[in-house]
Amino acid sequence: MSRIVGEHGVPTPSVERVDDLFDLTGRVALVTGGNGGIGLGMADAMAAHGADVAIWGTNEDKNAAAAEQLARHGHKVVALRCDVGDQDQVEEAFARTVAELGKVDSCFANAGVSGQASSFLTMTADEWRRVLRVNLDGAFFTLQAAVRHMVDRGDGGSVVVTTSGSAFQGQQKGEHYGASKAAVIALVKAIAVEHARHGIRGNAILPGWVETDMTAPAFGWDKFVANVLPRVPLRRWGTGDDFAGVAVYLASDASKWHTGDTFVIDGGYLIF
Repeated sequence: MSRIVGEHGVPTPSVERVDDLFDLTGRVALVTGGNGGIGLGMADAMAAHGADVAIWGTNEDKNAAAAEQLARHGHKVVALRCDVGDQDQVEEAFARTVAELGKVDSCFANAGVSGQASSFLTMTADEWRRVLRVNLDGAFFTLQAAVRHMVDRGDGGSVVVTTSGSAFQGQQKGEHYGASKAAVIALVKAIAVEHARHGIRGNAILPGWVETDMTAPAFGWDKFVANVLPRVPLRRWGTGDDFAGVAVYLASDASKWHTGDTFVIDGGYLIF
């Protein structure tokens, strides 16, 4: 461990160098929905900082392309097809992840789907369940597997969910989406409290408008862009790379006393 040298050349052993705090060498990170957008941005940053990384996704071609990108950092990469809304698939994928990488130190429950209802009044029960199946049930299945593993290992860990501004503001025609994103905040906060004694931290990441496959239809609509982009104080859409820093922070010792929080990364959208 590197030390910061104080007055008269005396080392201060209680303080680590900043670069050491963010070193993920020997750590293993799991990112669901890690084959594109925010998930890939987080996975790539953690691999760049020394972590072995597992990504789960349902698109085999995207999984393969993402794995190739991550492997360039020289660390182990596992890319698995997994529908997080299916508990059996989650349990199988988690077991395979541990078998290939040895453990999971941080788990980012990032996989999600958007709503497709034309209005709340016409929203079907099947549409409601389709969204909650992935966004809420999928987070539950994934985090339960991860927390169980971390408790059994006894070395603590970090679990993170990706939420949305709709958790606070709601979303017209997307009541199911907003409900699912509010629920995962409550879920991860409860995990943070219940499992703190095991050294497990739980936090949420709240993105603003980010260029992903999910948001492509909205960003291709001129009226939407004209109305929404001026409300972003930093005057640009987010990218997956904008979530690199927070992912490394939450996977590293830099955040070892930071839990139960929601990180808003939105270019200032919610405050403007």
